[in-house]
Amino acid sequence: MSTSSSRKVIVAALLGNLLIAVTKFVAAAITGSSAMLSEGIHSVVDTGNQVLLLYGMKRAQRPADKDFPFGHGKEVYFWSFVVAILIFAVGAGVSIYEGIRHILQPQTIQNPVVNYVVLGLAIVFEGAAWLFALKAFRRTKGKMGYIEAVQRGKDPSLFVVLFEDSAAILGLLIALAGIALTQWTGNAIFDGGASVIIGMILGLTAIWLAYETKGLLIGESANRRVREGIRVITMQYDSIELVNELLTMHMGPDYILVNLSLKFKPQTTASEIESTIARMESTIRNAFPEVKRIFSEAESHYKAEES
Repeated sequence: MSTSSSRKVIVAALLGNLLIAVTKFVAAAITGSSAMLSEGIHSVVDTGNQVLLLYGMKRAQRPADKDFPFGHGKEVYFWSFVVAILIFAVGAGVSIYEGIRHILQPQTIQNPVVNYVVLGLAIVFEGAAWLFALKAFRRTKGKMGYIEAVQRGKDPSLFVVLFEDSAAILGLLIALAGIALTQWTGNAIFDGGASVIIGMILGLTAIWLAYETKGLLIGESANRRVREGIRVITMQYDSIELVNELLTMHMGPDYILVNLSLKFKPQTTASEIESTIARMESTIRNAFPEVKRIFSEAESHYKAEES
């Protein structure tokens, strides 16, 4: 997934959430619904999160400098982690608090039809944004399953939006059920309970996002396809006897750092080693454009025996 495609997904979700947040807060003010208020908070948090993701993507595009010789690509990982924290602290925390408050001090919902109209429109808008994000995610996952694609994905900005939209749709359905049960039974505890459940969904979503983003932030290797591809390319050269070590690290969604330790055959001259490494590195970059930097260490036959 290119950076421009990821940005389109985020912008689409941002605009949708901004419009939905305003309508939810208006509906909450008119009806006094706790679940609707939680949904408004949820949409505001999602909107802020998408702003942070766009900011992180912009910061990540800055060129390398003397303080950051491998660029700033990991900024997108940092801001994705911040998004997960915000979902947990603000979204989940406030929703659960509001739900408990309304359970302890129930308030009658006024004009419930307003809630139904707003929730119905929100489901349509969120559903459209979710389908847009899902379509983009499917293009990147290939033949992998959804969970596997999330676990191996190197662009968190894409699956963060998909997670948020999925949680948003589920939260809307729960809010709809809570308001309907409150109207049907006359017991406002269902409205407050729906708010608590929405908060729990946000909390679980945040924990999963934080877990998946942590590995990328610390320094996760390239996926198996890239690693095996590099190894295959390397062993195509007759002068290379063995790949002693192949280390990779994602410095950003489209930036892979590669470190190679190669054992050359005894008769290989220094000039042949230099020429082979140059051709090999060029082939690797052509096969995998996301590989930006390669450090190759040539280990002679005699050095290998001594070690």
